Amino acid sequence: MLKDGETLEEFFGDKKIIQNAELYRFTSDSILLSRFARAKAGEKAADFCAGCGVVGFHFLCLNPGKTASLHLFEMQEKLCDMARRSAEMNGFKCTVINSRLQDIGREYDDAFSLILCNPPYERGGFENASYERAICRKEITLSLPEIVDISYKKLKFGGRLAIINRADRAAELIYLLKKRGLEPKRIQFVSGTQNGKPYLVMVEAVKGGKEGVDVLPVLVNAVHKANP
Repeated sequence: MLKDGETLEEFFGDKKIIQNAELYRFTSDSILLSRFARAKAGEKAADFCAGCGVVGFHFLCLNPGKTASLHLFEMQEKLCDMARRSAEMNGFKCTVINSRLQDIGREYDDAFSLILCNPPYERGGFENASYERAICRKEITLSLPEIVDISYKKLKFGGRLAIINRADRAAELIYLLKKRGLEPKRIQFVSGTQNGKPYLVMVEAVKGGKEGVDVLPVLVNAVHKANP
């Protein structure tokens, strides 16, 4: 099932996922987000900026039997192809859609109870990265305000957005969420060392939720490459 440049990597027990070093290889950010998100019975979930599908796939593995449906949205055709083959290989039931978030159709308005999003959150140009890798990491084709706006439209009332971003963009993220009607309910910062300065923030926000947020203890993530 592998094509040129592709490898198989373990990510949850005996599960394997197709990776390609010339495109985008998932990092621990993806695993942290899938663990942070909480599943409810009958979940209709979506993975925005899905890449190779690791966030959605790991979420399925962590919450067996709870997810009624999973849709992966990714704009790069090659990554979509990899995600489809990984899903087939592992027996994951999901729908992979090759689309920009901005182009998701109205048939998905108010469709999801949960959206997972590990977006590009670096600012800047291409530098030395290829276009395919750069758009996974940098806000070149998609901005944070667009992600928040699209998530609001695609979530059901009471649906949740679980999103990860840079810690130094926490104020911007929370402002955008509240402005659009997605109320932050859980926040957790991530540090690389005990008592170290956080470098990531994860937020769960509820469409139409009431004010009041649970600030969780800082999560220490000393591993910079994803492990199950």
